[in-house]
Amino acid sequence: MKRRNFLKGAGLAAAAGTVAAPAIAQSMPEVRWRLTSSFPKSLDTIFGTAQTFAKYMADATDGKFQIQVFAPGEIVGGLQAMDAVQNGSVECAHTPTYYWVGKEPALGMGTGLPFSLNARQLHSWWHFAGGKEIINDVLAKYNCTSLVCGNSGAQMGGFFRKEINTVEDLSGLKFRIGGLGGMVLAKLGVVPQQIAPGDVYPALERGTLDAAEFVGPYDDEKLGFLKVAKYYYAPGWWEGGAMLHLVVNQQKWNELPKHYQAIMSNACEAANNWMLAKYDAVNGQALRRMVGAGAELRTFSPAIMEASLKAANELYAELSAKDANFKKVYDSMVAYRSEVLPWWQLNEYAFDTFMIRTRGRV
Repeated sequence: MKRRNFLKGAGLAAAAGTVAAPAIAQSMPEVRWRLTSSFPKSLDTIFGTAQTFAKYMADATDGKFQIQVFAPGEIVGGLQAMDAVQNGSVECAHTPTYYWVGKEPALGMGTGLPFSLNARQLHSWWHFAGGKEIINDVLAKYNCTSLVCGNSGAQMGGFFRKEINTVEDLSGLKFRIGGLGGMVLAKLGVVPQQIAPGDVYPALERGTLDAAEFVGPYDDEKLGFLKVAKYYYAPGWWEGGAMLHLVVNQQKWNELPKHYQAIMSNACEAANNWMLAKYDAVNGQALRRMVGAGAELRTFSPAIMEASLKAANELYAELSAKDANFKKVYDSMVAYRSEVLPWWQLNEYAFDTFMIRTRGRV
């Protein structure tokens, strides 16, 4: 009797195995994607975010979902990453959406609005104040969707070959800056240049550029800007928290099983946290090294900041009047900013200010 029961149980287990194994296999299909990054391999944090995301995807799917990461120039240039996703040359790209600001001004706010939100606020706006839906509605026109996949935190104002003391000093300045920040500064006489990261140093060295901003101390040090420009300005008011995206071809996204979409969403969130935490860990050290090597720190004067803010508000009014998509995103972000800043002032800002002021105390 015991033997008969055992064999009966074993038969049921075997039958279950023949059903379960194919079901598991079908639920975890083999997927191979290509990702083109807008950033050179030498920038191990921002390029590394795409690599980190790809590793999370492989780990979470037991190697079933493999994403190969390519640097600019290996498939397309850094500024053409979203075009490659739109036309299906690659399945996805890791890039700031503001590289498409000339095609669609609203996408500048996918990366961030000058004089607006910091990294945490921008991430909150994306998830809890309609940002994700609004930006992806715009991207849908271009056969794309996106997931947040990284943030730099507040950026520096860049390296300048000469001091910038007055608003008049901006006139005719050839400045590597992209997105809406470049459009704002153009109103003050700056000649903005949207140049891919890997091409900035040669242009600055040759004098084709008078100044260049990229991210912050860690990356700026790696790019070698201090060798050809010594004045290092803060703050980068155009990117109080620059959000990066995994831009995905809409058809390829729709083809994914729902659980793969969920895994990808969570892998992007994890990579987002990794990138911001990494920059927080390394920027201070890099800044000290560059100051030791001769970088001269400067802050933009109150007059320059006020003139830039005035120019920004003028630009936003102009774009809102003629572009419904821009107005929709802008109104959403400004409404959210109005809600969040009083709380920030009362508590977060007050705490940070006190800790900065008293940091020398044991």
